[in-house]
Amino acid sequence: MARFSIPMVEIFETVEGEGLRAGFPTVFVRVFHCNLRCVWCDTPYSYAPAKPEFEATVAEIAQKVQTYTSRAICLTGGEPLIHGHKSAALIHFLSYLESFEDIHIETNGAIDLTPFAELRQQDPMWNKKVRFIMDYKLPGSGEMERMIHTNFDHLKEQDEIKFVIGSDEDFQCALEVMERYHQQGTVLMSPVWETMPPHKLVEKVLSHGLAHVKVSLQLHKIIWDPDKRGV
Repeated sequence: MARFSIPMVEIFETVEGEGLRAGFPTVFVRVFHCNLRCVWCDTPYSYAPAKPEFEATVAEIAQKVQTYTSRAICLTGGEPLIHGHKSAALIHFLSYLESFEDIHIETNGAIDLTPFAELRQQDPMWNKKVRFIMDYKLPGSGEMERMIHTNFDHLKEQDEIKFVIGSDEDFQCALEVMERYHQQGTVLMSPVWETMPPHKLVEKVLSHGLAHVKVSLQLHKIIWDPDKRGV
């Protein structure tokens, strides 16, 4: 298991940019490859035709993350679950590192969560530490037809569902998806600043009485240049 090799983009420490842990120091583990091509993707260097920056074994990744002082890991991409059993091996290895208390996985909604959810149900450390952040793709992404709606059945209260809102159509669609599929987990709405100014998204959330929806801004794009990597 520890010898599985995974194509990688970068490993770095910064503060979490969005979601429930926004602002907390976090180690980011960004793997290479993605099965989607979203219109507004901000990490095109994490999939073809770009190339992986390096290859690393599960053991090497675990060794690297332990050189930082953060207590949380964000496993991201690309799509961090695209490598199947290798992704599961990495999550398993990281979950048993005593120095980390939270491992959140930013998955794109087009990967079947069933095998990973089953492992979380069966393994005590997965159950204690591992959380899914499912980024449900709306019409503006160009990839909505790829969403796997049964993934909602596997989400728990500690998980998150993120909707990136780029238009009024996206917002309305998010409402419909929430009504039809959402069961557990915190709902986040994040604006595409160029087409959905944050203040407009806030107004829409308030006017629709979405008391349990969190408006999530990407702090790293406020603190640093939006195109800066490794932050």
